[in-house]
Amino acid sequence: MNIPDIAQVRQHLIAKPGEPFSLAARPTRDPDLFADKEDAKTSLKKDAAVINELKDMLYAHKKQSVLVVLQGMDTAGKSGTIRNVFADTTPLGMEVKAFKAPSKNELARDYLWRVHNAVPKKGNVGIFDRSHYEDVLVVKVRGFASPEDVERRYEQINAFEKHMTENGVVIVKCMLNVGYEEQGVRLAERLVEPHKLWKFNPADLDDRKDWAKFMSAYEAAVERCSTPHAPWYVVPADSRTRRNAMIARLVRGALEDLNLEWPNPGFNPEDFDIG
Repeated sequence: MNIPDIAQVRQHLIAKPGEPFSLAARPTRDPDLFADKEDAKTSLKKDAAVINELKDMLYAHKKQSVLVVLQGMDTAGKSGTIRNVFADTTPLGMEVKAFKAPSKNELARDYLWRVHNAVPKKGNVGIFDRSHYEDVLVVKVRGFASPEDVERRYEQINAFEKHMTENGVVIVKCMLNVGYEEQGVRLAERLVEPHKLWKFNPADLDDRKDWAKFMSAYEAAVERCSTPHAPWYVVPADSRTRRNAMIARLVRGALEDLNLEWPNPGFNPEDFDIG
């Protein structure tokens, strides 16, 4: 069995802060970390169990929180990642937010308002299915904001994430890097498999036509917003099994870094007689 340690996974996937980044140089199918899919499945199963226990410790302390940001093109596997990485996790202390097109109420405020409201409270693990990065991705590609506004947003996002980390939020940002051909296969599956048909959105094909523009926008977002306090991890997503195993390693690592223990209840259990 060959399961990479957490440090290896981080080193392999990180977009190093302050360095040039090329998305084209990152493979969408990469067996280097998990050459054997069975090893990936074993690693995921073990990590999912540990994540559950550490999440409970986090909830018991209520001093910090963990935010997992999942960003990627349609079919990259955001919901699949959540389902598998947190397969053993009890709902208590979990928050999941899927970001869709902003409502009129949200549009009447600054673009980070709805995001800040969704940041997990202390003791919880939060998951963003898409995120504030939509405002430098789809907004940029579709021209919903001026180039000048988009340009300012990179530093605003960095400042926002720094504010979060300085106030007890650990951020794990994962770009699910799916390939153009693999996306085509998965979109076709949605049209023929009844349990996936509901996911198909004709508008996804418009985004697919602008693939090059989206890849350019992702490249800029990763390079500009991979920081020491909230680095980006670019996860090859053509293999669902390996994708899940890699992200589970990252999430487990973030929780282990907190050096959690069960809190002292403040009383001696021997003083009580249940009867």
